[in-house]
Amino acid sequence: MIKRSLFLAFALLLAWACSSPKNEKSNPELQEIKLDYAVGFRLYQGDGYKVIEVTKGFPGNHQPFRYLVKEDSTIDVPEGSYDAIISTSVQKIILTSTTQVPHLDALGLTKRLIAFPNLELVSSAPVRKRIDAGQVEELGSGANYNTEKIIDISPDLLMISTLGDNLKDLQLLTKADIPTVINGDYVEQHPLGRAEWIKFTGALTGTYQEAETHFDNIKNNYLSLKEKVQNASFTSLPTVLSGNMYRDIWYAPAGNNWGAIFLEDAGADYVFKDQESTGSLQLNYEVVLDKGLNAAIWISTAEFGTLQQMKEADSRYTQFKAFETGNVYTFANTRGATGGLEYFELGYTRPDIILKDLIKIFHPSLIPEYKPYFYQKLN
Repeated sequence: MIKRSLFLAFALLLAWACSSPKNEKSNPELQEIKLDYAVGFRLYQGDGYKVIEVTKGFPGNHQPFRYLVKEDSTIDVPEGSYDAIISTSVQKIILTSTTQVPHLDALGLTKRLIAFPNLELVSSAPVRKRIDAGQVEELGSGANYNTEKIIDISPDLLMISTLGDNLKDLQLLTKADIPTVINGDYVEQHPLGRAEWIKFTGALTGTYQEAETHFDNIKNNYLSLKEKVQNASFTSLPTVLSGNMYRDIWYAPAGNNWGAIFLEDAGADYVFKDQESTGSLQLNYEVVLDKGLNAAIWISTAEFGTLQQMKEADSRYTQFKAFETGNVYTFANTRGATGGLEYFELGYTRPDIILKDLIKIFHPSLIPEYKPYFYQKLN
């Protein structure tokens, strides 16, 4: 049912995107702002405005979504067709994914967040303070947010993620004159590509320079850590297993997936590195046992708190060497005040922290004084 809902949502969005008229003429006034890693959007600078094109808002091919961002409120709207027109003076912002929340904190825009679905999932301390003070409205729980409430609130900017079942509301929101933009950060496979989407938020809110500075710091941290691993002399790399069982299917990152890139950059010999795909592997238990039985370390992707919980969930887990030796690590023990996983909120924006955590696990002598932030060994 979930897969069918996602398929229908993508089909509706694709049909709408393909029917939207686009201006195919290039504007000689526009100068492209080069990005370092992100491939899902493009930025162009005009005289007093920016144009943003989201080229990969969701998996598969679709026409770009084009947004005009007015940096000067007095300029006339440039010729062309746009899916939304936004002023950088936006004051009322609604987000729909926790991965977008750290952008506002980093850019000094936390106070502009006025509504969010599933408030208990938010971990950001500054945002939680506003939630507790009743300054951020709840847009609903579960998979659906309250579209009618969004229209009543009438935000200056609504940012949606296509990883959900609410794409069918896009046309309704547009007709209601709600400036709505698509954030496709999750489609990026390089960790720094996901982090670079802070420039997307910066361009929309008039804080592009701040976003660029923030990203450059993260990029430099990440590359410095990666170089530290590359320059180290190891007799061998630790073999690493990743993933968990769900309804008799083992899900793990493929060799070119976001999660696998972290493992490679942190100096691990990932057991599924040869599975060249950017998606998630779906494997039967026997295949995983053959490849990962003797892996030295297991990076668990489930929300287990102890080894005993893993054993109770599936006794087959106990067959792996990493389980026997207690070398199982999870990111699920770093949570916000109401239980939200910080890994899935802050992790997109701070891949340098994730990489540092993994280096500490695989090669602790490289950063002896560091204590992991997201990851923790299961008791």
